[in-house]
Amino acid sequence: MTLPRLLRPLLLSVALAAPAVTTVGVTPAEAQIEIPTFAQAIAEAAASDADIGAFYSQNGYQPIWTGGSEAHRARIEALFQAIQHADDHGLPRSAFDTTALMDDMRSIDSPRDMGRVEVALSRLFLTYARNIQSGVLTPSDIAEGIKREVPLRDRTELLQDFSKAEPAPFLRTLPPTSPEYTRLMREKLRLERVRAKGGWGPVIQAGSLRPGNKGPGVIQLRNRLVAMGYMDRSATRIYDGEIQRAVQNFQSTHGLTTDGVAGNDTIRAINASVEDRLKSVIVAMERERWMNFDRGERHIWVNLTTFSARVVDEGKVTFETRSVIGQNLSTHRTPEFSDRMEHMVINPSWYVPRSIMAAEYLPQMKANPAAAGHLQLIDGSGRVVPRGAVDFTRYSGRNFPFNLKQPPGNGNALGLVKFMFPNRYNIYLHDTPAKSLFNRETRTFSHGCVRLQEPFEFAYTMLAPQEENPESFFHSVLNTGQETQVDLETPVPVHLVYRTAFTDTRGEMNYRNDMYGRDGKIWAALQNAGVDLRSFES
Repeated sequence: MTLPRLLRPLLLSVALAAPAVTTVGVTPAEAQIEIPTFAQAIAEAAASDADIGAFYSQNGYQPIWTGGSEAHRARIEALFQAIQHADDHGLPRSAFDTTALMDDMRSIDSPRDMGRVEVALSRLFLTYARNIQSGVLTPSDIAEGIKREVPLRDRTELLQDFSKAEPAPFLRTLPPTSPEYTRLMREKLRLERVRAKGGWGPVIQAGSLRPGNKGPGVIQLRNRLVAMGYMDRSATRIYDGEIQRAVQNFQSTHGLTTDGVAGNDTIRAINASVEDRLKSVIVAMERERWMNFDRGERHIWVNLTTFSARVVDEGKVTFETRSVIGQNLSTHRTPEFSDRMEHMVINPSWYVPRSIMAAEYLPQMKANPAAAGHLQLIDGSGRVVPRGAVDFTRYSGRNFPFNLKQPPGNGNALGLVKFMFPNRYNIYLHDTPAKSLFNRETRTFSHGCVRLQEPFEFAYTMLAPQEENPESFFHSVLNTGQETQVDLETPVPVHLVYRTAFTDTRGEMNYRNDMYGRDGKIWAALQNAGVDLRSFES
């Protein structure tokens, strides 16, 4: 039996159970409640929740759920209707187990009972609102590199706003309204239908396939591509042009080299189960809830899993370039967070981070004082210290009293420009002299910062709102060879994200590898919180 059908007798029982005791100073719809006893019950039930207690204290302990009026019943029905569809959002069923609450609603026999149910309904509403609006999890609890701060609404204000609004429309405003969230939910529902029908069929029993091949592996490849929607039904038994084009399309949406050859990586991706893809989508929806805030009319979007950086203006991608991100090491993985880009530095110096200096350069200089000769030794006053004046063997990473600096130049580790959004993680975007790395399919080579393949063009885009000729301005500063800070007149939000399931500019679903293992940890945490894949019967 569905929740709405169960609600009809429950709502009636709540209304009939309200004691007919008139109380001074309340409206006719509220006059059924014996306020002192009811208020005491609310205060006791809300003793462990200061936000709920504050709400009822401010509203004079008036019920918003159990008053028996049409408005009260509408709130209960709207909440239970919304909870019925919580699974569509990948929310935990256990968080909204209403069995005990419904039993309590049936057995209301006094104002004290009603007060306890009143608080339980408010607590249920706030749990639902928190889950669907800002996510089930606290990001920083999941993995070291997830630094994202979730936007949480004030719970007392949330109850106040809900009590004054039309309940059903208000509840519909809680999930993210971004087009991406809508598309992810659509993909989730589609994958659930595919799963209910048995998935995409047998996996491909071959290590590598290429155009011209024949045999069972090609047939398995063909059938799986058809089932996944990458090609129309076909009776071909040869790896022909149609299969090759389908493979290329698949490779394009999975971040693989689009050569039309089904190599090991491509076959591994095609063989991924519908369950695995469904988990990625549910995780992406949770991540989208973590970013349920205004990202800026103009913003920078760096998706670590796609090794790319974009400039987005009013929802449209106006610039995109390849990137290199942090190595898959605990000390080097690029973190996820949002900040504001405030300035760029043209002809930057590179001040070697202490961690890199201690782990890499100090051991070299202990063995050979002239090692890493491209770096200057700088004392606390900013003066260059001759290498011969220092006994490096006396120092460790903890007590080394000098900094290492690489002056501006073509060989500088930061290249010729860096883009700053000051943050405690010391992460920024920058140029690099190591241009060949951008040709790699997987680009995890940095110590954590994000390197850009086209940093000059990125700079022109950043300067365009404030310079009539941004390219000419940039090069006039660059040609001086002097380290120069150029402020952005309007700081630009920058978002470092990690999405293994997302839609591209055409609205097509894309999937990427969970290279840092973060999504796997998020899925495990969601499962621990009660999220699971819906059964076929659902």
